Amino acid sequence: MKRCLFFLLALPLAAWSDVKEVEFGTTRDGKTVHQYILTNRHGLEARVMSYGATWTHLIYPDQMDVLLGFDDLAGYLAGHPYFGSTAGRVANRIARGKFELDGKTYLLATNNGPNHLHGGEEGLDKVVWQTEPLDQGVRFRYRDADGHNGYPGNLDIQVTYTLSDEDELRIDYEARSDQATPINLTNHAYFNLAGGGTILDHELWLHAASYTPVDETLIPTGEIAPVQGTAFDFTTPHSIGRDIQKAGGYDHNFVVQGQGMRPVARVRDLKSGRQLEISSDQPGVQFYTGNFLDGKLSGKKSTAYPKNGAFCLETQHFPDSIHHANFPDTVLRPGQTYQTSTVHKFRWKQP
Repeated sequence: MKRCLFFLLALPLAAWSDVKEVEFGTTRDGKTVHQYILTNRHGLEARVMSYGATWTHLIYPDQMDVLLGFDDLAGYLAGHPYFGSTAGRVANRIARGKFELDGKTYLLATNNGPNHLHGGEEGLDKVVWQTEPLDQGVRFRYRDADGHNGYPGNLDIQVTYTLSDEDELRIDYEARSDQATPINLTNHAYFNLAGGGTILDHELWLHAASYTPVDETLIPTGEIAPVQGTAFDFTTPHSIGRDIQKAGGYDHNFVVQGQGMRPVARVRDLKSGRQLEISSDQPGVQFYTGNFLDGKLSGKKSTAYPKNGAFCLETQHFPDSIHHANFPDTVLRPGQTYQTSTVHKFRWKQP
C-alpha cells in the first residue's frame, strides 16, 4: 500500500511539466520554424524557437514577459540585436576579423566596425536548427559547415533548453569539430524584470573582482584589471544606473571568480520583487545594458525598446581570446568535446 500511495502522489507532480510545439512562421527560403512552449508546475513559462535556437519569451506566473523580442517570426527576420539568440560560432568580438591558428590565417566578416561579431553575417542566430522535443525541454542541433563565415572545420553543435520545477531554465551546449577551430557559444537574452521602461534601477551583484578593459572598438586590451574603486565594481549589490555614466555604458566582460558551476550574477527589480540568479561554468560574463537600443525598434505588442531598456548577462569565454595568450583558451580540437552549461533561476513574490 505504501508503494501504491507514493505512486499516486508522485504522478500529479510529474504531470505538471509540459512542452508544446507550435508553428511560428516560415523563413524566406521556405523553411518552417517551430516554437516550443515550456511550462513548469508553478506556471513559469519559457518559449524557444528553432530559428537561431532562440529564447523568445520568459513569462512569470503573473503573465509578465521579461524578455525583449517579438511575438512572430517576421520581427526576427527583419533584423534585431540578437534578442535571445544562440550567438556563435564565436560569440562576442574578434579583432579585425581575422585570426591565426596552427600557422594559417583565417579571414572573417567585419560586421561590427573593424571587428567580427557573434559569428559574422550569418551566424548561428540566423539559421534553422533541427529539433528534438524532450520531457521538460527541447534540444536543437546544427552543423556549421567547414568554411562557413570563414571558420575552419565542420562543427556539430547541440543546444538544450530545460525548464525545471525548481524555476530554473538551464542551457547546455555541446560541440565537436573535425578541425581545430575557435568556439565560444552563449545566449544573448535581453532581460527587463520590470517588464518595461529602463533597467537602471535594477539591483545587480556580480561574482567578479576583475574585468577586461577594452579599446574604443570594444576589443579587450589584454589587461585583466581589478574592479575595486571603479564603476565596474558590483561585488556589493547596487543599482545598474548608479555609475553607468562613469562607465560610458556597460558592454564589458567580467572575470567570474572560482571554477566549475558557481554563482555568476543576481539581479533584482525591487518594485516587483522579481529576481534572476545566474550560475555557469564559464570563465566570464559579458554585461551589456542595451546601450544601442534607441526606442525605434518595436518588439512584443509593438512596445518600443528604449536605450538601457534591458540588460544582458552573456556567460562566455573572454572576447577576442584567440589573440590573447593570457585569456582562457577557446580552441576546440578534433577528438575533444566542447561542453558548458548556464542556469537561470527565477524568483518572485509569492501571493
